[in-house]
Amino acid sequence: MPEPKNALLLSIRPKHAEKIFNGIKTVELRRIRPRLKSGDMVLVYVSSPTKALMGAFEVESVTGGSPSQIWKKFNGRSGLTQSEFNEYYEGAKQAFAVVLNRLWKFAKPIKLSQLRRRRTGFRPPQSYHYMTVEDANRFGTLSIVRN
Repeated sequence: MPEPKNALLLSIRPKHAEKIFNGIKTVELRRIRPRLKSGDMVLVYVSSPTKALMGAFEVESVTGGSPSQIWKKFNGRSGLTQSEFNEYYEGAKQAFAVVLNRLWKFAKPIKLSQLRRRRTGFRPPQSYHYMTVEDANRFGTLSIVRN
């Protein structure tokens, strides 16, 4: 498989990240369509109180539709109850599901302090941040992911 060209640094709450790395959550839900395609890499930054880059996943696909369509198609894979799902998409006309393919959890998370040493001026994203794979590799992640 060719190396990805694009990467997305995604900030995820600890309880949702745990579900991703435990294989319970195989779909990441978003209110805005991320510019991702099959084969792209998503780096998972776990927000406070963890504050660390925990791993990555490869994108299988991105699907959009109304919230009810996305719930019907992916409800058991989102790691959310229907009430949590409805709360997240309240008032939204569109919903998007990023389907996870391969998943990597780093043996040692890369803490925020380490990320800042490896990349001057690093700030965790409020939601997400696009970058090239070369930028992502400055964190030392791709050697971990691709081995």
